[in-house]
Amino acid sequence: MTTFLRLLADKDKATNLLTSCTALRAAENDARVFQVAPESFRAVPGAPFAYWVNETVRQLFTKIPALESDYRTTKQGLASADDFRFVHVWWEGEHDGWFGFAKGGAFSPFYSDVFLQVNWSQGGAQIKNNLNDKGGVRSNVWMLRDTANNFFGRPGLTWPRRTNGLSFRVMPQGCIFADKGPAAFVADDAPDALLALCALVSSQAFGLLVSVQLARVELAQSFEVGLIQQTSVPNLNADQQATLAALARRAWSLKRTLDTIEETSHAFALPAALRARLGDYDPPVIEAELARIQAKVDAIAFDLYGFSEADRAAVQTSQGAANEGDAETNADDNADDDGDEEEGAAPIDQTAGLLSWAVGVAFGRFDWRLATSERAAPVEPEPFDPLPAQSPGMLPDGAAPFHAHAGILVDDAGHPHDLARLLEEVLARVDAPVPSDVRRWLQRDFFPFHLQRYSKSRRKAPIYWPLSTTSGSYTLWVYYPSLTSQTLYSAINDFVEPKLKQVGADVTALRNKAAARTRDDEKQFEALQAFELELIELRDTLLKLAPTYKPNLDDGVQISAAPLWPLFRHKPWQKVLKDTRAKLEKGDYDWSHLAMNYWPERVREKCKTDKSLAIAHGLEDLYVEPEAAPKKTRGRKKTGSDE
Repeated sequence: MTTFLRLLADKDKATNLLTSCTALRAAENDARVFQVAPESFRAVPGAPFAYWVNETVRQLFTKIPALESDYRTTKQGLASADDFRFVHVWWEGEHDGWFGFAKGGAFSPFYSDVFLQVNWSQGGAQIKNNLNDKGGVRSNVWMLRDTANNFFGRPGLTWPRRTNGLSFRVMPQGCIFADKGPAAFVADDAPDALLALCALVSSQAFGLLVSVQLARVELAQSFEVGLIQQTSVPNLNADQQATLAALARRAWSLKRTLDTIEETSHAFALPAALRARLGDYDPPVIEAELARIQAKVDAIAFDLYGFSEADRAAVQTSQGAANEGDAETNADDNADDDGDEEEGAAPIDQTAGLLSWAVGVAFGRFDWRLATSERAAPVEPEPFDPLPAQSPGMLPDGAAPFHAHAGILVDDAGHPHDLARLLEEVLARVDAPVPSDVRRWLQRDFFPFHLQRYSKSRRKAPIYWPLSTTSGSYTLWVYYPSLTSQTLYSAINDFVEPKLKQVGADVTALRNKAAARTRDDEKQFEALQAFELELIELRDTLLKLAPTYKPNLDDGVQISAAPLWPLFRHKPWQKVLKDTRAKLEKGDYDWSHLAMNYWPERVREKCKTDKSLAIAHGLEDLYVEPEAAPKKTRGRKKTGSDE
C-alpha cells in the first residue's frame, strides 16, 4: 500500500498536513488520507495516480466499454493554419463553399451557437494547398486529419478541446469541425442516439472518469480526442436512450432560448427588452429547469455506471472541493490558453441592446413585426438541423423593410435617411420607450458597443460603418452587407454633395449679410465655414477612394474596410484598419480580392508558384507545378577491397 495525502481544498495546508500526518501515525481516520495499492492504478488508461477515487470507480474502465466502438467514434478536425484568411464569423456574409465551423468556445453543455464559418470550397482546396512556410514547402498538417474529411457535414457532438470544464454540445448537420473543436459521431447519425450520448457525456459520472485519467478532479484541462475515446460509456437499452435523449433535447431547447436575445446568434429573435413578448423567456425559470435536468441526467448516469451512494457523495464532495480550492490552477490554465476559448458573454445593457436592434431594423436587417405580433415567431428547429442562413429575428427575404434605403443612412437631422430619427420611429412602432438622447448615443456610444458585440473568436467584424468628417459632426452609416463598388459614389452623389450645396448656400447667405451679421450670426458663420471645409475634405477623400474601391464580401469585414481607414474616427478600429491596409500593400493578404484589384501584376506573379493563391483567384492555369526533387538513393556498401 502507498499513502497519499490530499489537501486540495484546504486553505491552511501546512496545519492540515501536520494534522493528517498525526492521524496517520495514530491510525485514526482522516478524510485527507488515502491508502492505495499502486497496481490498482493500472485499471485506468495511462495508469495515473488517481488515488482519491475508490477501487470500484477505477475498475469501471475494465467493465464498461470505451466511447470509441463499432457504433461510436470521435475525430480531431481541421486546423486551417490561417484563420484570418479561411475563417469568418457568419454575419460577414453567406458565401458559396463556406460552412459552419465548430471551433471550441466557452463552457456550454448541450447547446452553443456555431458562429464561425470556414472556407471549404472545392473540398478545402485552398486550405490544403496553402503554402505555410518561407521555404515554399506545402504543409501536410491537414493530411493528418484527412480521415476526418469523411465526417465533415455529419451531425454529431462537439466539445472545446481546452476550456474550464468539459462540455459536449450538439453540432448541426452541414458543419466542419476543428482541431480545437473535435467531434463525436454515432452509426447512422441517429438523432436520439446522439442526444442520449450528449446527456451521458455531460454527466458528473463521465466527467469524473475523465478527471481520473488526468489525475486531477478539476476539469480545466486539454480534453484530447484520445482521452475521450478511451473513457467508458455504458450501453443503453431503448427506454434508457429515449429518456436521456428527451432530457438532452429539452436542455438544448432551453439553452437555445436563452440565446435568442443575442444579435450575433443564429437563434436571435428579439432583444432582451422585447423578448418576453414572444413568451417562453424567463431566465431564472429556465436556469432552474436546466439544473433539474442536469440532476436527472446525473442520477441516471450514476445508476448506469453502478455508482453507490457513497461514490456519488464522494463525486459531489471532490468536485466541489476542486472548484473551491483550485482557482489558482484554473487561472494558470487560462493564462496558457491561446485565446480560442470565448469568455462568457457579458450581460448586455437592455437599453443599448434595444437601440442596437432598432439600428438593425432601420437598415433592414431585423424584423420589427416580431415585436408587434404582426409576424409569428418561426418554429424552433430540431437540434441537428443545418444552420439557417438567417436568424429568426432577421427580415425574411422579400419582406418590405421598415425603411427603404440603398445601404447608407446618415446622422443628419431633417434628412429623410436620418438614422437617429429612424431609431425613434422604430421604437415608437413597437411601443417601446424612446430615450431622450438617441442622437447623442448614436454619435458617441453606438460604434464602440457594436464593435465589441460583433467581435468574437479574435475576429472583429462590425457591420454598421460610421464614415465621418474629421470632427465627427457629419456621419454616413454604411451597411456592410449592402456594400458594392458603387457605395462610395452613392455616398458622394446622394449625401455629401447635396449637403455641401445646402451648407454652401447658408454660408453665402451669411456672408452677404456682411456688416448686418449679429454676434450669433458670426458664430454660425464661422461654424458653417469650418463644417463646409470638413465636408469638402470628406468628399475629396471619397472621390479619391471610389474609382479603385471594389469590395468583395468574401474578403471579410476587416479587409473590406481597410482602404477606408481614414474615414473611421474610432481610434482603436482605425488603427486596426490602418495596419491591415499596410499589410495589404505589403503583400500579406494577396489571397484577397482587394489585393488583386489594387496590385494585379504582383498577385498574378505569385499565383505561378502558390497553388492556393491561384485557386483563390480562379487562376489555376497560371500555376506551374514544381519539378519533383530526385530521390536520394543509398550507395551499396563495398563487400571487399579492390586489391
